[in-house]
Amino acid sequence: MKKNEPLIRITKRTDVSAKTGIIVRAVAIILALIVCGIVTKLFTSDDPLSILKTILHGAFGKGRTLVTIHDVAILLCVSLAVTPAFRMRFWNIGAEGQVLMGALTTAMCMFYLGGKVPDSLLIIIMAVCAILTACIWAVIPAFFKAQWGTNETLFTLMMNYVAIQLIEYFLKIADKTGSNVVGPNLLSHGWFPQLFHTDYILNIIIVAIITVVLHIYLKQSKHGYEILVVGESENTARYIGINVKKVIIRTMALSGVICGIAGLLIVGGSSHSIDSNIAGGRGFTAIMVSWLAKFNPVYMVLTSLLLVFLSRGADEVSSKFGLNADFSQILTGIILFFIIGCEFFINYQVHFRDSKKAKEEK
Repeated sequence: MKKNEPLIRITKRTDVSAKTGIIVRAVAIILALIVCGIVTKLFTSDDPLSILKTILHGAFGKGRTLVTIHDVAILLCVSLAVTPAFRMRFWNIGAEGQVLMGALTTAMCMFYLGGKVPDSLLIIIMAVCAILTACIWAVIPAFFKAQWGTNETLFTLMMNYVAIQLIEYFLKIADKTGSNVVGPNLLSHGWFPQLFHTDYILNIIIVAIITVVLHIYLKQSKHGYEILVVGESENTARYIGINVKKVIIRTMALSGVICGIAGLLIVGGSSHSIDSNIAGGRGFTAIMVSWLAKFNPVYMVLTSLLLVFLSRGADEVSSKFGLNADFSQILTGIILFFIIGCEFFINYQVHFRDSKKAKEEK
């Protein structure tokens, strides 16, 4: 007896062109903005077109363009950090903690060595310490994974909370007022120099260089090839002579180095302060950036720009109309829902049962 066909079937698409994918994503973003406009109108009774203008102004209004580009650069830097591990199918959820450790050691160098050594030397010490600390923080779960097969998702996630507590401990030591923030007044040395009399330019240039280098590294280097093979099949990698344990540890060390640079850029290059929320959730947002870009560093530039643009626009809408600060998170959630949802329809096709055909077969 023939089994009844299910009401809904899902099959994977294999024939979606790049042009179709771009169109689907563009439509998803437009629909997301429309829904955000409708939701905001329900709470503000304002013109939806005015709401869309507010979103644009929030990201690219007067004096905000450079800040937006800088936010894109920092998010991109963290996204680049998790990409090598993800290509290897090592689910590094600990980028947030690795960035925090880089930021912590940067702040400690500024706090304890500021004024005691020249600023140029201090910046070099900050860079070495931030990169080394974040690298060690990333290698620890990689070593346990390589040696004993531990679950890297839980391991890296738990290390985020350890990093947060270490920062909290430093805050209590450095600032006796209990403000839970060590600000520029205490971290007054080791600031990155301005370029063209403008802040943030150096950060943006550094991230641009990292993007190009990592793209070439993953595409052209032997290690980039080994990462890809290990991600496809560890057994195949061992069969062709690749040392899987070494690749795992080396790849996570690379991720840690880039996370350390991100922490350095945040504290030394922009905020000149530190608290337990200094990473701003970028370690988790970076996961989405990397996945949506299919682990391609070049596409990550566009994905990072999109997410930062939408996030800053949502914040501006919430601020302009005097809504609760959490309202911007609602708008961001709506936008992300559409963006992630469109990826499903790009990769999969939904089939509904033909009731007429089913009756004829029956």
